[in-house]
Amino acid sequence: MLAINSSERVGRLCDGVSRRNFLRIGALGVGGITLADLLRADDAAGTSSHKAVINIHLAGGPSHQDTFDLKPSAPTEFRGEFVPIQTNVPGLEVCEHLPLLAKSADKFAVVRSLTGSVADHSDYPTQTGFDRGNLKALGGRPSIGCVAGKLLGDSGTGAPPFVSYNGVYTGFLSSVYKPYKPQGGELRLRDDMSADRLRSRTDLLTCLDRLRRDVDNSGQMEALDAYAQRAVQVVTSGRVADALDLNKEDAKVRERYGDHGKMFLTARRLVESGVRVVTVNWGSWDTHSNNFGHLRGQLPRLDQSLSALLEDLHDRGLDKDVTVVMWGEFGRTPRVNNNKGGRDHWYEVAMCLLAGGGMRTGQAIGKSNKFAERAVDRPVHLQEVFATLYHNLGIDVRTTTIIDPAGRPQYLVDRREPIRELL
Repeated sequence: MLAINSSERVGRLCDGVSRRNFLRIGALGVGGITLADLLRADDAAGTSSHKAVINIHLAGGPSHQDTFDLKPSAPTEFRGEFVPIQTNVPGLEVCEHLPLLAKSADKFAVVRSLTGSVADHSDYPTQTGFDRGNLKALGGRPSIGCVAGKLLGDSGTGAPPFVSYNGVYTGFLSSVYKPYKPQGGELRLRDDMSADRLRSRTDLLTCLDRLRRDVDNSGQMEALDAYAQRAVQVVTSGRVADALDLNKEDAKVRERYGDHGKMFLTARRLVESGVRVVTVNWGSWDTHSNNFGHLRGQLPRLDQSLSALLEDLHDRGLDKDVTVVMWGEFGRTPRVNNNKGGRDHWYEVAMCLLAGGGMRTGQAIGKSNKFAERAVDRPVHLQEVFATLYHNLGIDVRTTTIIDPAGRPQYLVDRREPIRELL
């Protein structure tokens, strides 16, 4: 069941629905926001086409030199145990444990010279483009999903603009722009609550008066307002509930993604339902020990799931509108550590994979030195990736600002040029 935290006191509302069940119907999940709040996003900047981003965070920091930037000519203590294989793009190689992605390399681009990583075991930088200290006094920086909700609003399908399985970083923006965080179960009407009853604005507003005190004191739900009717439509439309129900997907497609790829399949279904930004965590990549043993199990699963997502987006004609980005919080040390066979944290250079969004894929951008220690050709800053993601959503970061709580306009990123090689 999707529910927000509420008082243990359970009363009855005017239509016979318990106060607790009303909160379950009217809210999007623990750590999320009310449906009414989520639909209060600005409508003026809405677009007719639906652009979306799937932001995949590889938690722990993936090893760049063991995945997409192998160094076969380096000494053993640097190159490690894996060898590169040729992809379907001449001159582009990937790890031997990514054979399916090797066959789909024309559908993605790899940045081998990503800079801007910080010493933070968190998805904050890969959701916001900044470190935690930036604008900390004002609440910090908002994630790209919150920004999309603020500037673009919902897509008009009944789906929320932002769904996150990651951290919640609204930054200096209002809690109105918090994401929907699925908690399992179904987002559907109870059998004893008809769509007509739920749609009744009069009934909702009457019930609101009885809820107001508990709601305001809890701080988990703002009073319903003129957007309440549209919030109800999210529930009654069933779009999000259907997207989260993988049993509605063709069995052959589910098999293609594999059990470990359910998150990727869900993300694809969510953007199809009208969600603008979906963020997910996938796997564990903090390989201080047994780096190669761990990756031998991890990489084939990623290979199957990610290649299925890229092929699926292409087959469904979504690759022009949906951008996929995959990265971690930093890279791993060029030298394998002596006693544990692992790689430790490395902030000088990392990798990033980008696909879809109508971009020029089938290429590697940038280059690290012979030991994968630092970028030596075309360094690409973390914020350039964000500038590209915003560009693909239809947001011009060179001119767009958001007013912060102090009344000052804030640009979305400090580096405001998208990656030119992709456009």
